[in-house]
Amino acid sequence: MAQITLDGTPTTTNGELPEVGKTAPDFTLTKTDLSDISLQDYRGSRLILNIFPSVGTGVCSASVRRFNKEASKLENTKVICISKDLPFALSGFCGAEGLHDVETLSDYKNNEFGSNYGVRIESGIFQGLHARAVLVLDEEGKVIYTQLVPDIGREPDYAEVLKHV
Repeated sequence: MAQITLDGTPTTTNGELPEVGKTAPDFTLTKTDLSDISLQDYRGSRLILNIFPSVGTGVCSASVRRFNKEASKLENTKVICISKDLPFALSGFCGAEGLHDVETLSDYKNNEFGSNYGVRIESGIFQGLHARAVLVLDEEGKVIYTQLVPDIGREPDYAEVLKHV
């Protein structure tokens, strides 16, 4: 379990982020058109996995906006924003904001992603949602960088993430 906080209140995740140098666990998530997609579908591209509790919060929506801005500058890299939000909410947010350079995926159907990536929050008001974390994967799906944001109410260190792309 990893220790994190929400506005200073301690909580834990169900495990640890995947290890740098190891192959990331496969996943099946839901796209905004309700079709499923897996990690295998992204082979050949670098990935930034922007994981967060809900696009309906200020910090989460700020991270999606920021990564959308950065995504347009990156070659052979896709930015995937992952939460437990319903696909309709993710689609509506990106549509209203005019965000086209990130892809939003939902883990609403099961806890496979949150459990396998060690980001499922185990207690408190965000219990069952994902902690805020960012992973960078290479073209073969190997983890090359991880960042578990210590307090859910803070944004990721974008500069540090982008150094590893």
